[in-house]
Amino acid sequence: MFQTFNETTDRSFGPRHVPLIRKAMAEQGLDGLLVPHEDEHQNEYLPAANDRLAWATGFTGSAGAAVILKDKAAVFVDGRYTLQVRDQVDAAMFEIRDLVDGGVPAYLETAAGKGQVLGYDPRLHSPDALERLRAAAAKAGAELRPVDPNPLDLAWGAERPAQPKAPVVPQPLAQSGEDSADKRARVGKSVQAKGAEAAVLTAPSSIAWLFNVRGGDVIRSPLPLGQAILNSDGTARLFLDPDKVTEDLPAWLGNQVRLETPEDLPQALADLMGKKVLVDPGQSSAWYFEALKSAGAEVVRGDDPCALPRACKNKVELAGTTNAHIRDGAAISRFLYWLATDAQDNPPDEIEVVTRLEGFRAATGALKDLSFDTIAGAASNGAIVHYRPTERLNKRAEKGSLLLVDSGAQYLDGTTDITRTVAIGEPSAEMAERFTLVLKGHLALASIRFPPGTTGSALDVLARAPLWAQGLDYDHGTGHGVGVYLGVHEGPQRISKLPNFVALQPGMIVSNEPGYYKEGAYGIRIENLQYVTEATAISGGERPMHGFETLTLAPIDRRLIVVDLLTPAERAQMDAYHAKVLEKIGPLVEPHVRAWLEDVCAPL
Repeated sequence: MFQTFNETTDRSFGPRHVPLIRKAMAEQGLDGLLVPHEDEHQNEYLPAANDRLAWATGFTGSAGAAVILKDKAAVFVDGRYTLQVRDQVDAAMFEIRDLVDGGVPAYLETAAGKGQVLGYDPRLHSPDALERLRAAAAKAGAELRPVDPNPLDLAWGAERPAQPKAPVVPQPLAQSGEDSADKRARVGKSVQAKGAEAAVLTAPSSIAWLFNVRGGDVIRSPLPLGQAILNSDGTARLFLDPDKVTEDLPAWLGNQVRLETPEDLPQALADLMGKKVLVDPGQSSAWYFEALKSAGAEVVRGDDPCALPRACKNKVELAGTTNAHIRDGAAISRFLYWLATDAQDNPPDEIEVVTRLEGFRAATGALKDLSFDTIAGAASNGAIVHYRPTERLNKRAEKGSLLLVDSGAQYLDGTTDITRTVAIGEPSAEMAERFTLVLKGHLALASIRFPPGTTGSALDVLARAPLWAQGLDYDHGTGHGVGVYLGVHEGPQRISKLPNFVALQPGMIVSNEPGYYKEGAYGIRIENLQYVTEATAISGGERPMHGFETLTLAPIDRRLIVVDLLTPAERAQMDAYHAKVLEKIGPLVEPHVRAWLEDVCAPL
């Protein structure tokens, strides 16, 4: 099984590991050390060897940071991880602070002492983030100093897991839909258009997409760790650990791609002397900027040139992920049937929910991995947006409560992400009313037509308007990008209150996931994935309009729908969705599950 529950509960990490880190700091003449969650590749999900924050503090969330000073320390998380951090981190050793409200810079301004020297690993910080940290330290009279080697790595020593060396394998054209040479030529032209002669690529998802390869170095994502230099003429140098290079990989890459080792990278950057080199300050660490500057290259700051074309899926990718979602929908429907029958009389605990769901997906025979650790929140735990069950926090579902399950899978042909909220027993009138408000927002975002050039930020209000009308809201984004057998979270598109200047374009996959969370009581979220369609004419209209095609296919709990709160158009939309679920999923499931589907997918 892919899911684990024990590894997140060891609160002794700080007491055992912080003294070792402080000793290594002192040997380098440091008064403090900055410990970000990010690794050398700015990954969201980290291989064990790169999860420095977890080793230092015990906190294993996907966003956070720590500052370790000689006489005190702090760990920083956002609102998704308030419960988790208190479960995992020794509060006697670490002050727990908010990552968003001031974050590490605000802490440094008051906690750092005059004349103190704070170390940072330039491989782990983006240049923009580093400037903010440097300015905050300067206000306190302290200075930041780059370290090599990282004292935390020295303290970790022999206990540190080995770097992952999963085989790097071709992603066939039957799944990718475009030859790597064509991608490299296309992206190379965009690099040239930005005034550069080459681009340095460090994001694992960009390397996987550009070279049509997949790996297994990053948990929950089929990604290889490596770097690349793409020239504007489409030729490239790809830096991979030789142990990961499979026998057929060189021929797959072709003679325009030069395979080299990570040890060759510094010299390769030096070879760019005098050239204009595109580097993404949001994806590549300060180390690359300094190395290029030292080499005499001219750095051109700009977005990763693979990000936008990677986000716009081609027809083959869309066909593949459509099939993956149908396969996944059958597994989810079997799971929802279990929740609607056996689990009603014998409510499960959260870990059983997670294990059962994974079992249904594994039974497809096509599951490669989960796309993220499953979120299963019973009753009040459902109100914690990114709650993850552990043996210590595990809660049993209760009659008259809600169960929120947010999960996803990685298949060779697609990546899925779905949230369903299910009533256990009889829901209260308030639960049903607020579920229906969330559903209205979800339906509005699924059915909207919009002109070319529209960003996700312009659409976000559609999902919130029914809640806003009742004085309610939710504190997370409404939609994130999703890859095709890549990461479950990808940019540059998103649907959020926060400004986003990337227009939604055909082929982009986004989630549609409004929610409502009543602290201490329950949580509601409804999530489907959908992709942007080509702009087409509307009868009687003057301009072509994009729309969305829904990928996710699984029933929505009709026991929670207050039909009278839906307009006739919304009821028709809900009925059409459930009819499609029955059409696509019904033939794939057992007769008793199909009979249940016919009931729960019947017209409202």
